[in-house]
Amino acid sequence: MRIFLAGAAGAIGRRLTPLLVLMGHQVTGTTRSAEKAGQIEAMCGQPVVVDVFDVAALKDAVIAARADVVIHQLTDLPSAPGTPGYEEGQKRNNRLRREGTRNLVDAAVAAGVKRVIAQSVAFAYAPGAGPRHETDPLDHAAQGVRALTVAGTAALEQAVLGASIAAVVLRYGYFYGPGTWYEKAERQPAVHIDAAAHATLLALTRGTGVYNIAEDGAVAITKARLELGFDPSLRLEA
Repeated sequence: MRIFLAGAAGAIGRRLTPLLVLMGHQVTGTTRSAEKAGQIEAMCGQPVVVDVFDVAALKDAVIAARADVVIHQLTDLPSAPGTPGYEEGQKRNNRLRREGTRNLVDAAVAAGVKRVIAQSVAFAYAPGAGPRHETDPLDHAAQGVRALTVAGTAALEQAVLGASIAAVVLRYGYFYGPGTWYEKAERQPAVHIDAAAHATLLALTRGTGVYNIAEDGAVAITKARLELGFDPSLRLEA
Protein backbone atom coordinates (compact mmCIF):
# COMPACT_ATOMS: atom_id res chain seq x y z
CA MET A 1 0.00 0.00 0.00
CA ARG A 2 1.23 3.52 -0.79
CA ILE A 3 1.12 5.75 2.29
CA PHE A 4 1.47 9.54 2.42
CA LEU A 5 2.56 10.22 6.00
CA ALA A 6 2.36 13.90 6.89
CA GLY A 7 4.64 14.50 9.85
CA ALA A 8 6.93 11.51 9.34
CA ALA A 9 9.77 13.08 11.34
CA GLY A 10 7.61 13.85 14.39
CA ALA A 11 7.34 11.90 17.65
CA ILE A 12 4.89 9.30 16.37
CA GLY A 13 6.11 9.48 12.78
CA ARG A 14 9.53 8.26 13.85
CA ARG A 15 7.96 5.12 15.37
CA LEU A 16 5.31 4.68 12.68
CA THR A 17 7.45 5.00 9.55
CA PRO A 18 9.69 1.96 10.24
CA LEU A 19 6.61 -0.04 11.24
CA LEU A 20 4.85 0.75 7.98
CA VAL A 21 7.97 -0.10 5.96
CA LEU A 22 8.41 -3.36 7.88
CA MET A 23 4.87 -4.35 6.93
CA GLY A 24 5.67 -3.82 3.27
CA HIS A 25 4.12 -0.41 2.69
CA GLN A 26 5.67 2.30 0.52
CA VAL A 27 5.94 5.46 2.63
CA THR A 28 6.21 9.01 1.37
CA GLY A 29 6.95 11.06 4.48
CA THR A 30 6.73 14.82 4.80
CA THR A 31 8.71 17.30 6.85
CA ARG A 32 8.98 21.09 6.79
CA SER A 33 12.72 20.86 7.38
CA ALA A 34 15.32 19.82 4.83
CA GLU A 35 17.53 18.83 7.77
CA LYS A 36 14.98 16.18 8.82
CA ALA A 37 14.57 14.70 5.35
CA GLY A 38 17.61 12.52 6.05
CA GLN A 39 15.87 11.04 9.09
CA ILE A 40 12.97 9.90 6.93
CA GLU A 41 15.32 8.45 4.35
CA ALA A 42 17.19 6.57 7.08
CA MET A 43 13.88 4.94 8.04
CA CYS A 44 13.49 3.79 4.41
CA GLY A 45 10.81 6.35 3.64
CA GLN A 46 10.76 8.69 0.66
CA PRO A 47 11.14 12.21 2.08
CA VAL A 48 9.25 15.22 0.76
CA VAL A 49 9.95 18.69 2.12
CA VAL A 50 6.64 20.56 2.00
CA ASP A 51 4.73 23.06 4.11
CA VAL A 52 1.12 22.09 4.80
CA PHE A 53 0.15 25.76 4.36
CA ASP A 54 1.48 25.75 0.79
CA VAL A 55 -1.71 24.50 -0.83
CA ALA A 56 -0.39 23.99 -4.35
CA ALA A 57 2.84 22.26 -3.29
CA LEU A 58 0.99 19.99 -0.87
CA LYS A 59 -1.53 18.95 -3.51
CA ASP A 60 1.27 18.21 -5.97
CA ALA A 61 3.10 16.13 -3.36
CA VAL A 62 0.07 13.97 -2.55
CA ILE A 63 -0.71 13.44 -6.23
CA ALA A 64 2.91 12.53 -6.98
CA ALA A 65 2.91 9.95 -4.18
CA ARG A 66 -0.09 8.16 -5.75
CA ALA A 67 -1.15 7.46 -2.19
CA ASP A 68 -3.82 4.95 -1.21
CA VAL A 69 -3.96 6.36 2.33
CA VAL A 70 -3.04 9.74 3.82
CA ILE A 71 -2.00 9.75 7.49
CA HIS A 72 -2.10 13.09 9.29
CA GLN A 73 0.44 13.20 12.14
CA LEU A 74 1.27 16.90 11.90
CA THR A 75 1.69 18.95 15.07
CA ASP A 76 3.53 22.10 16.07
CA LEU A 77 4.20 21.62 19.78
CA PRO A 78 7.88 22.10 20.59
CA SER A 79 7.25 22.77 24.29
CA ALA A 80 5.62 20.58 26.94
CA PRO A 81 2.68 21.80 29.07
CA GLY A 82 3.80 24.14 31.82
CA THR A 83 7.02 25.15 30.07
CA PRO A 84 7.93 28.48 28.43
CA GLY A 85 6.62 28.70 24.90
CA TYR A 86 3.78 26.25 25.43
CA GLU A 87 0.99 28.79 24.87
CA GLU A 88 2.58 30.13 21.68
CA GLY A 89 2.99 26.57 20.49
CA GLN A 90 -0.70 25.93 21.09
CA LYS A 91 -1.58 28.93 18.93
CA ARG A 92 0.52 27.58 16.07
CA ASN A 93 -0.86 24.10 16.58
CA ASN A 94 -4.41 25.46 16.52
CA ARG A 95 -3.76 27.00 13.11
CA LEU A 96 -2.20 23.78 11.88
CA ARG A 97 -5.21 21.76 13.02
CA ARG A 98 -7.64 24.19 11.41
CA GLU A 99 -5.98 25.26 8.17
CA GLY A 100 -3.39 22.55 7.72
CA THR A 101 -5.89 19.73 8.16
CA ARG A 102 -8.25 21.27 5.65
CA ASN A 103 -5.42 21.66 3.13
CA LEU A 104 -4.29 18.06 3.62
CA VAL A 105 -7.81 16.65 3.32
CA ASP A 106 -8.47 18.72 0.20
CA ALA A 107 -5.22 17.45 -1.32
CA ALA A 108 -6.17 13.86 -0.48
CA VAL A 109 -9.57 14.24 -2.14
CA ALA A 110 -8.03 15.87 -5.22
CA ALA A 111 -5.52 13.02 -5.49
CA GLY A 112 -8.19 10.32 -5.31
CA VAL A 113 -6.96 8.95 -2.00
CA LYS A 114 -9.20 6.19 -0.64
CA ARG A 115 -8.72 6.74 3.10
CA VAL A 116 -7.49 9.34 5.56
CA ILE A 117 -6.34 8.74 9.14
CA ALA A 118 -5.78 11.68 11.48
CA GLN A 119 -4.21 12.33 14.85
CA SER A 120 -6.57 13.88 17.39
CA VAL A 121 -6.52 13.93 21.19
CA ALA A 122 -8.36 12.07 23.95
CA PHE A 123 -7.99 14.91 26.48
CA ALA A 124 -10.38 17.47 25.01
CA TYR A 125 -13.56 16.01 26.46
CA ALA A 126 -15.90 18.00 28.68
CA PRO A 127 -15.61 17.01 32.36
CA GLY A 128 -17.91 14.21 33.45
CA ALA A 129 -18.26 11.15 35.63
CA GLY A 130 -16.52 7.96 34.55
CA PRO A 131 -14.40 7.24 31.49
CA ARG A 132 -15.06 9.45 28.47
CA HIS A 133 -16.56 7.73 25.43
CA GLU A 134 -16.20 8.76 21.78
CA THR A 135 -19.78 10.04 21.77
CA ASP A 136 -19.23 12.35 24.75
CA PRO A 137 -19.01 16.09 24.00
CA LEU A 138 -15.79 18.04 23.80
CA ASP A 139 -15.08 20.77 26.34
CA HIS A 140 -16.37 23.73 24.35
CA ALA A 141 -16.68 25.76 27.57
CA ALA A 142 -12.92 25.59 28.10
CA GLN A 143 -10.98 28.80 28.73
CA GLY A 144 -7.43 29.97 28.06
CA VAL A 145 -4.92 27.65 26.44
CA ARG A 146 -7.24 24.66 26.77
CA ALA A 147 -9.80 26.46 24.62
CA LEU A 148 -7.23 26.50 21.79
CA THR A 149 -6.75 22.75 22.11
CA VAL A 150 -10.47 22.02 22.07
CA ALA A 151 -11.26 24.38 19.19
CA GLY A 152 -8.40 23.04 17.09
CA THR A 153 -9.39 19.46 17.82
CA ALA A 154 -12.99 20.08 16.83
CA ALA A 155 -11.97 21.76 13.58
CA LEU A 156 -9.56 18.95 12.68
CA GLU A 157 -12.13 16.25 13.30
CA GLN A 158 -14.83 18.08 11.38
CA ALA A 159 -12.54 18.47 8.36
CA VAL A 160 -11.51 14.80 8.37
CA LEU A 161 -14.90 13.24 9.09
CA GLY A 162 -16.60 15.56 6.61
CA ALA A 163 -14.41 14.41 3.73
CA SER A 164 -15.89 12.45 0.85
CA ILE A 165 -13.58 9.50 1.56
CA ALA A 166 -13.28 6.90 4.33
CA ALA A 167 -12.00 8.60 7.47
CA VAL A 168 -10.58 7.53 10.83
CA VAL A 169 -9.86 9.89 13.72
CA LEU A 170 -7.57 8.52 16.43
CA ARG A 171 -7.91 10.36 19.71
CA TYR A 172 -4.55 9.65 21.31
CA GLY A 173 -3.86 10.11 24.99
CA TYR A 174 -0.78 11.99 26.14
CA PHE A 175 2.21 10.27 24.55
CA TYR A 176 4.96 8.77 26.65
CA GLY A 177 7.98 6.71 25.71
CA PRO A 178 10.90 7.23 23.29
CA GLY A 179 11.03 10.66 21.67
CA THR A 180 8.17 12.15 23.69
CA TRP A 181 7.95 14.62 26.57
CA TYR A 182 7.45 11.87 29.17
CA GLU A 183 9.30 8.65 29.97
CA LYS A 184 6.34 7.33 31.96
CA ALA A 185 2.58 7.83 31.94
CA GLU A 186 2.53 11.06 33.95
CA ARG A 187 -0.70 12.59 32.59
CA GLN A 188 -4.03 10.92 31.94
CA PRO A 189 -5.30 9.73 29.57
CA ALA A 190 -1.95 8.30 28.49
CA VAL A 191 -0.73 6.07 25.69
CA HIS A 192 2.71 4.69 24.95
CA ILE A 193 4.01 6.02 21.64
CA ASP A 194 4.45 2.49 20.28
CA ALA A 195 0.88 1.48 21.07
CA ALA A 196 -0.31 4.65 19.30
CA ALA A 197 1.82 3.88 16.25
CA HIS A 198 0.50 0.32 16.09
CA ALA A 199 -3.09 1.54 16.36
CA THR A 200 -2.42 3.76 13.36
CA LEU A 201 -1.10 0.78 11.41
CA LEU A 202 -4.27 -1.15 12.24
CA ALA A 203 -6.43 1.74 11.05
CA LEU A 204 -5.05 1.39 7.51
CA THR A 205 -7.61 -1.34 6.85
CA ARG A 206 -9.96 -1.31 9.84
CA GLY A 207 -12.68 0.94 11.17
CA THR A 208 -14.17 4.31 10.36
CA GLY A 209 -15.07 7.21 12.62
CA VAL A 210 -13.59 8.18 15.99
CA TYR A 211 -11.57 6.02 18.38
CA ASN A 212 -10.02 6.64 21.79
CA ILE A 213 -6.42 5.39 21.72
CA ALA A 214 -5.20 5.33 25.31
CA GLU A 215 -4.75 3.12 28.33
CA ASP A 216 -7.76 2.06 30.37
CA GLY A 217 -9.00 4.61 32.87
CA ALA A 218 -9.75 8.17 31.89
CA VAL A 219 -11.28 7.22 28.53
CA ALA A 220 -13.13 4.14 27.29
CA ILE A 221 -11.26 2.07 24.72
CA THR A 222 -13.71 -0.78 24.11
CA LYS A 223 -14.54 0.46 20.61
CA ALA A 224 -10.87 0.61 19.61
CA ARG A 225 -10.22 -2.85 21.02
CA LEU A 226 -13.18 -4.42 19.20
CA GLU A 227 -13.05 -2.62 15.85
CA LEU A 228 -9.33 -1.97 15.41
CA GLY A 229 -7.76 -4.68 17.57
CA PHE A 230 -6.00 -1.98 19.62
CA ASP A 231 -3.68 -3.24 22.36
CA PRO A 232 -2.50 -0.51 24.76
CA SER A 233 0.24 -2.76 26.16
CA LEU A 234 2.05 -3.18 22.83
CA ARG A 235 5.69 -2.08 22.64
CA LEU A 236 8.05 -2.16 19.66
CA GLU A 237 11.67 -3.16 19.65
CA ALA A 238 14.08 -0.23 19.90
